[in-house]
Amino acid sequence: MSANENLAGLSAAGVSVWIDDISRDRLETGNLQDLINESSVVGVTSNPTIFATAISKGSGYDEQIADLAVRKVSVEEAARAITTYDIRWAADVLAPVFQSTGGQDGRVSIEVDPRLAHETEATVAEAKALWWMVDRPNTLIKIPATPAGLPAITAAVAAGISVNVTLIFSLQRYREVMDAYMAGLESAKAAGIDLSTIHSVASFFVSRVDAEIDKRLDAVGSDEAKALKGKAAVANARLAYKAFEDVVASERWQALADAGAHPQRPLWASTSVKNPEYRDVLYVEELIVPGTVNTMPEGTIHDYGDHGVTEADTVRPFYDDAAEVMRRLEQVGVDYDDVVQVLEDEGVEKFIVSWNQLLEQIESKLSMSGDQK
Repeated sequence: MSANENLAGLSAAGVSVWIDDISRDRLETGNLQDLINESSVVGVTSNPTIFATAISKGSGYDEQIADLAVRKVSVEEAARAITTYDIRWAADVLAPVFQSTGGQDGRVSIEVDPRLAHETEATVAEAKALWWMVDRPNTLIKIPATPAGLPAITAAVAAGISVNVTLIFSLQRYREVMDAYMAGLESAKAAGIDLSTIHSVASFFVSRVDAEIDKRLDAVGSDEAKALKGKAAVANARLAYKAFEDVVASERWQALADAGAHPQRPLWASTSVKNPEYRDVLYVEELIVPGTVNTMPEGTIHDYGDHGVTEADTVRPFYDDAAEVMRRLEQVGVDYDDVVQVLEDEGVEKFIVSWNQLLEQIESKLSMSGDQK
């Protein structure tokens, strides 16, 4: 089958379509290859929730878990073996895309243990371990944008590791992420590492911002407050892109670019709508701008393929509008700094819960396999 016209148009507008899901079943059935061929998918992201869900369904992981049980590996070692196996496989499927795009796309992301989100040295060590275990040049190691994560980003990039910085909600934290990336590149350059081998994306979360702020606007209850519902997330993301443009126009970045460095592309994450009253492709249509990534659930990809409308640029012409939305939110009493801190804390905690569920599922299956042996 030929590529879907709507999704091909989105790609032509400069937005890389990635899917935010991976599973053994998706790989075994050839579904990922189908999405590449038919839906313009050029990348994959994963997180602990995605792996916990994948392993809880069906028997796709049972044979590998049985082998791990025979070897009497620890639960943590089993989790790394299982998840890196899927990431390697997906990376191999996407290798032709990686080659054809000069390394920009064809990327697969795997996240460090989220329990380390507030531990810099442990995060760096885990990033190095995952980079070594997956052993594919088109891998991205996901590091959360917590205060402890920022120096870990710098250290990982300085070691030549390509990273996907995740759980970014605030504009200030995003600026700190870009600074951490540039600091890492500067250290890598000083160490003689070829900067052209390092890639990065910064995952700026979208729908969760509306979910939290809409709740607060409902609590305010005024007509002015209710008129702002569904506007904050897009405004926040558009201003993030403006911050990105400011950085790539700086002398500091130009010096790195001259040395072969690649920009850290903005990636729109959490782009499925949480409110069914909103258009189901809202966070795709309203964030079309060249040089970005939109990582979507498969359902959102198909929704866009069915009825998505691609405009040339739905971000840069609206910087003033976005700033006005943020001003109006402050005027009605929405505390932006509190919102983004709540979302960061909740994001880390949700991934920790999912990781623990993943370990529990693996432990249970290891035990059952061991008993059967």
